[in-house]
Amino acid sequence: MTDYKTQLAELEAGKRQIIEVSKDDFYAFRTAWLDYPRRKSIVGEAHRGGNVTYHYDRTAGQK
Repeated sequence: MTDYKTQLAELEAGKRQIIEVSKDDFYAFRTAWLDYPRRKSIVGEAHRGGNVTYHYDRTAGQK
């Protein structure tokens, strides 16, 4: 099982540029994402076939 909580922290810290999530792993990712305090800064782009690529956007969660 993929450790998405760690990957989300790495994404925010700049140790990782993207997280690629397959359609089969989406609900596992979503569970970690919902628990992540700065989830509004995690932006996803959907691709054909149900895969999604996420990146960290420092301005996305700001008002």
